[in-house]
Amino acid sequence: MIRTITLALLGSTLLTAAAFAAPLANTTVAFLMPDQSSTRYEEHDHPGFVAEMKKLCPTCKIIYQNASGDASRQQQQFNAAISQGAKAIVLDPVDSAAAAGLVKAAQAQGIKVIAYDRPIPSTPTDFYVSFNNEAIGKIIANSLVEQLKAKNVPTADTGLLEINGSPTDAAAGLIKKGIHEGIAEGGYAVLAEYDTPEWAPAKAQQWASGQITRFGKKIVGVVAANDGTAGGAVAAFKAAGVNPVPPVTGNDATIAGLQLVIAGDQYNTISKPSEVVAAAAADVAVALLQGETPKSDTTLFGTPTRLFTPALVTAGNIKSEITDKMVDGKPITAASLLCTGRYDADCKKLGIAK
Repeated sequence: MIRTITLALLGSTLLTAAAFAAPLANTTVAFLMPDQSSTRYEEHDHPGFVAEMKKLCPTCKIIYQNASGDASRQQQQFNAAISQGAKAIVLDPVDSAAAAGLVKAAQAQGIKVIAYDRPIPSTPTDFYVSFNNEAIGKIIANSLVEQLKAKNVPTADTGLLEINGSPTDAAAGLIKKGIHEGIAEGGYAVLAEYDTPEWAPAKAQQWASGQITRFGKKIVGVVAANDGTAGGAVAAFKAAGVNPVPPVTGNDATIAGLQLVIAGDQYNTISKPSEVVAAAAADVAVALLQGETPKSDTTLFGTPTRLFTPALVTAGNIKSEITDKMVDGKPITAASLLCTGRYDADCKKLGIAK
């Protein structure tokens, strides 16, 4: 995913390596991610966490594992991290409900647990760091509704498809709640909705194909909870010969999602610089290990929480929000990342220069 760094950054909450290197020397910290259905964890979250931890504690050992969507595998990885002496575990759960037992087991041994990206509602963790997922759902739904109204799309005898995330992901549930709120404010009916197992694009595509057969031209838009499920919906419409594809929302600002936005096949996405949130998780882990109280801005599910607000991206602002931004102090090279092959001509139309 392409990432901007325009969110409210960590500012005074950032901790310095000098303050913590000595007492934290050789401490083990685990960073356990849920799946590889999105490229963000390997390309952005993990590197962002490691980079910040190395600033704060150069000699700390970092355990990184990805469960590939398997809750049982994540449990094994969690237990292995404990066996390897982890004193803090940053956990993005595959199954938010099943993760409650892991949290209790770790905390009983004095191990700090930071819920990351996806909350663990049934058991308070030591801290929760994420984007504001409910706000994300509402933002993408509101954006779609506003577009439909601007195009004078009637609300009578039409409706939307809603493609949610994984039913075992509590963050997906928050996005879903926000989507419902955003759609309700617009007056368009939901023809059908689907909770996508494991966020799998192929499953989203299969479901969308069935709904296209069922509802046909009544479908005037699709609220998809991330770029993967959005891509599945777009593929279903194209396979059915629907042209143009009705507006489809997304989330995560993946390269594939942004290219669909550039091509006009996906209406919006959400830019989430997850390196920033990963760095915040590292700061929280270090603070907790030092006996400090990390700064929070709210409480969710009985857990002190810090939420970041992301940016909406459409074809109308993709140049200013994405390709004119800096990442890690370097300009994004649109030609190499986005404007390749068939997307080159669409980039030129949007003023995105090579």
